[in-house]
Amino acid sequence: MDIDLTKGNLKKHFRTISVPASIGFLFNTFYNVVDSIYAGRLGTEQLAGMAISFPIFFLIISISSGLGNGTTALSAIAIGEKDKIKFHGLSKNALFLSIIFGILIPIFSPIYLPFLFGLTGASGTVLEVGVAYTTMILIGSVFFITNNVLSGVLNAQGLTKPFRNYLIAGFLLNIILDPMFMYGWLGLPAMGVTGVALATVIIQFLGNIYLAYHVVKSNYFDFGFFKEAKIKVMYIKNILGQGIPATLNMATIALGVFIINYFVLQYGGDSTIAAYGVSMRIEQIALIPTIVLNVAVLSIIGQNYGAMNIERIKEARKKGIFYGVIIMLIGTIIIVPLAPLLVSIFDSNPDVIRAGTTYLRIEAFAFTSYVFLNINVSTLQGIKKPKFAIVLGIYRQLLPFGLFFLLGTTLNMGIYGVWWGIVFINWSAVALSHFYTKRKLNELYNLT
Repeated sequence: MDIDLTKGNLKKHFRTISVPASIGFLFNTFYNVVDSIYAGRLGTEQLAGMAISFPIFFLIISISSGLGNGTTALSAIAIGEKDKIKFHGLSKNALFLSIIFGILIPIFSPIYLPFLFGLTGASGTVLEVGVAYTTMILIGSVFFITNNVLSGVLNAQGLTKPFRNYLIAGFLLNIILDPMFMYGWLGLPAMGVTGVALATVIIQFLGNIYLAYHVVKSNYFDFGFFKEAKIKVMYIKNILGQGIPATLNMATIALGVFIINYFVLQYGGDSTIAAYGVSMRIEQIALIPTIVLNVAVLSIIGQNYGAMNIERIKEARKKGIFYGVIIMLIGTIIIVPLAPLLVSIFDSNPDVIRAGTTYLRIEAFAFTSYVFLNINVSTLQGIKKPKFAIVLGIYRQLLPFGLFFLLGTTLNMGIYGVWWGIVFINWSAVALSHFYTKRKLNELYNLT
């Protein structure tokens, strides 16, 4: 049953959309942990080989997320406009783009893979494992992208439970398929880390079938409209116009991780970089509720933009920020005193625990900044102003070059300069996004 997000209690809509999505994202995080645990059992080189493939894997995630968010925004707007022809045209063209990207990514991999793996400096077994794992993932990239597009169509209708159910089922199935393909159970050949990738591809494919079923079953979907819909340049242009900024914004995050890693190694060494990696996992789990609030904000604002309910758009943004800040303050209260214990779950090295604790307790000052950043970006995407996300992403990733050097070396703050630099960059980005979003909302209000 789809939800009319232009009417009714906003608090109820946030709960209906966000709670299932939160559970789904949590199990998706567990899914990645399971992959790492199994790969680690094969040996350090196998785990390292899978790790160096992250930037390429993140490329697929960025494209998938970008097209998914673009589909959510535009489909929600079409629902708000009560335009079924546009809704089904967007759905069909988004699926068409997912297939095109899913074909092009592996076809052109011989061109970009050597360059990207060359940047890692990996060699020997680590490089061989990384290439084998990545090649299998790239073959299944069409399934990754299609899942996000199908989820986008459902999210636009306020339906997040199907994706939640898929992520939970995928996590449970992964526990079985990983060792089955890795070790060669039931007479299958032992594939090692490549088996981990194959398990992921199969689960993504099954997700296509499951999510497609729920799209077809949803109340707003009409197979007759979908069949009559044409592949049109206008739809493709609009989807890419929404999707590319979101994709590039995510891509800059990967760049930012490389930059931070570089300075962490300069000022802190191996134990500190390990602590940063562990702390990031803890932080990502803490941020899950705020990430799914973006889904709710994007869906609600998209539908209300289509219906031109400007006051409701402003109210949805405020409520999204309010709920997010409350959640992150609770998370901060939990994480700050328990930081040493949380880090020790991943690594018992005293140096790692000490460095991770320091990072988390400083980063706690930035936790709520992610709420403002994510909600503002989702708001802009919901009112068809997505390009600012690129500007914000570039700002957050280029500023560290000078700032980390200034604080770490010139002011002799060392690793503390990196940690406090992250806090400053985030809050200054919040200020930029706040003023820009408010301006665009006021412009929208003046037009009505």
